[in-house]
Amino acid sequence: MTRADGSNRTAVRADNPLFGELLLKLGIVTPNQIEEALALQSLNGQRLGEALISLGYVTREQIQDALGEALGLHNAPQGFTPTQPPLGELLVGLKYLTVSQLDEALALQRRTGRKLGEIVVEHGYCTYKQLYEGLGLQGRVSGRQETPARAQVPEGGHHRVMVVDDSPLACAFVQDGLVSLGYEVICFQDPYEALEQVGKVQPAIVLSDLDMPGIDGMELCRRLKEGPSRAMPVIILTANDNDTERVKGLRAGADDYVNKSASMDELAARIESVMRRTGETERMRKLFARYTSDAVVEEILKSPDSVVLTGEKREVTILFADIRNFTGLADSLPPEQTVGVLNQVLGGLSDAVLTCGGTLDKFLGDGLMAVFGAPVFREDDALRALQSAKMMMAFMVELRERAEAEWATTRQGRPLTLELGIGINSGMAVAGNIGGAMRTEYTCIGDSVNVAARLCALAGPGEILVGERTVELLAGHESGFEELPPVRLKGKPHPVPLFRALW
Repeated sequence: MTRADGSNRTAVRADNPLFGELLLKLGIVTPNQIEEALALQSLNGQRLGEALISLGYVTREQIQDALGEALGLHNAPQGFTPTQPPLGELLVGLKYLTVSQLDEALALQRRTGRKLGEIVVEHGYCTYKQLYEGLGLQGRVSGRQETPARAQVPEGGHHRVMVVDDSPLACAFVQDGLVSLGYEVICFQDPYEALEQVGKVQPAIVLSDLDMPGIDGMELCRRLKEGPSRAMPVIILTANDNDTERVKGLRAGADDYVNKSASMDELAARIESVMRRTGETERMRKLFARYTSDAVVEEILKSPDSVVLTGEKREVTILFADIRNFTGLADSLPPEQTVGVLNQVLGGLSDAVLTCGGTLDKFLGDGLMAVFGAPVFREDDALRALQSAKMMMAFMVELRERAEAEWATTRQGRPLTLELGIGINSGMAVAGNIGGAMRTEYTCIGDSVNVAARLCALAGPGEILVGERTVELLAGHESGFEELPPVRLKGKPHPVPLFRALW
């Protein structure tokens, strides 16, 4: 087993009978070949068996046969397909059962007709974990768990897999199978060490045994999901496949739950399935992280089925904000200073949107459009939009005060006198990804959006104009509005009620 730092652990030491002395004993390799493989191992950190394979001295089948010999099995003649070895014999070879315990269990099996595994666990001769290790080895030796073809290598590259299991044999089984598929596998027998090294190793996925000393697989999963690696998928491998344990594992944050007796083919398929789901989650995270706050992103990811990217009709509150007299100011400033001022102002306005849980739809030159209610709907979206608008106005006041204080000290140029006009409107709109194959953006379209834009255009410096539906949604909240004469807007056959928010 290879550590994160490239050194070797129990399963791959030269003196381990599974790989070194045993291969010599079986006459598969010579002492010189072992020495050459050890030299290669010291250079690239390969497992001894992998080094021998890469040098062409052994085949993978010979390594697996040697592993079976180390467990007390006998090599079959060349070309002979092994039959399924008795489970009891395997458990004795693994030193999980004594010969006398096996004899007693077999005698009880003959009398009752019950399964041998049930008997040895019930009498405390071995654990479920040990039993399923034996079953897994039984399937591998009998040929039921043949290594899948290389055609199943993940498209676009090989995932790095971290395997955490206190059993060196279990680690060796999983590692051999996944490495043959093209995966990069790094094993740890100590779950504490795995937690310490996960940041350094940066695996694409973690496979953890359920029952381990110190902390079990559920606790390991929980700690991973609560730390910096919370986005990393985790599959729990277990010999105990009852529903209660499965539910506990999933509640701990596990992405999947796989029985240790499953074939390597199934395990590889589960890994790829989890990786596809994780990839979709990360795609959504990156998509919405540009537009909205982390809290909204996490809410989206908790219930991705509630987010429709292809288009849906829903009630939203739209906010447009536009910087007044910026064009005149820009004409008097060098280009780099103009961009600096614009970034400063739009940065402050964006912060107000994200702080209130809105979605930043787009920048519009010297203004922006924000949406409250898409992709995540909240009952107080209208209130969030109004609070965001008031935060924007307070930011502009603070910005002007800072600029005037700086100008009073330096008397250079002239102080910023930027003002802001805001329009807010609520109503039905179509929300979804709009665009083509080369560029797509999540936005809202509809009459309610057009009205909000026109209210923004009507707003004077320092004014927040609000539509009738928004005022209705804010009934009962401590929000003051001044009713203004209805106005005619382009595309509207009748005058539209108008309100000014008091801030």
